[in-house]
Amino acid sequence: MSKDVEYGPLGPGHAPAKDPMKGLRGVMAGTLVLESIALLLILTVIAKVDSGEHWTTFNWVFVTVLGVFHFLWAFVQKQPYALPVNIALQVIAVVGGFFVHYSAGIMGLIFAAVWFYILILRKNLIERMRRGLLTTQHT
Repeated sequence: MSKDVEYGPLGPGHAPAKDPMKGLRGVMAGTLVLESIALLLILTVIAKVDSGEHWTTFNWVFVTVLGVFHFLWAFVQKQPYALPVNIALQVIAVVGGFFVHYSAGIMGLIFAAVWFYILILRKNLIERMRRGLLTTQHT
């Protein structure tokens, strides 16, 4: 049972003159870079908190690899499989973060909330494009 599309007052319009998803990919790439910086700053936390008790080989390698991978993955957002990998990175950051130190897990939760909001914005943008509600669809 298909839903009837309720178009805006100007109708469905044409394909947008500028790709709005390109801007969203930029937001996702920027978020990954910011998360990479935050992850790499966790290294100072695990080195100093509790007299370095959490500075184990696994912890610093895990945080370093995850932070560098976030940074490198920011440049791959144009690929169709980028979004599922972004979500998987958030799950790894949250779950693995709590194993490293609770502050890393909390930071992962904060960025997971940011990604949840980005997904809401993406859904809204796709719906607006489908209904012909973007300004560039009617110019």
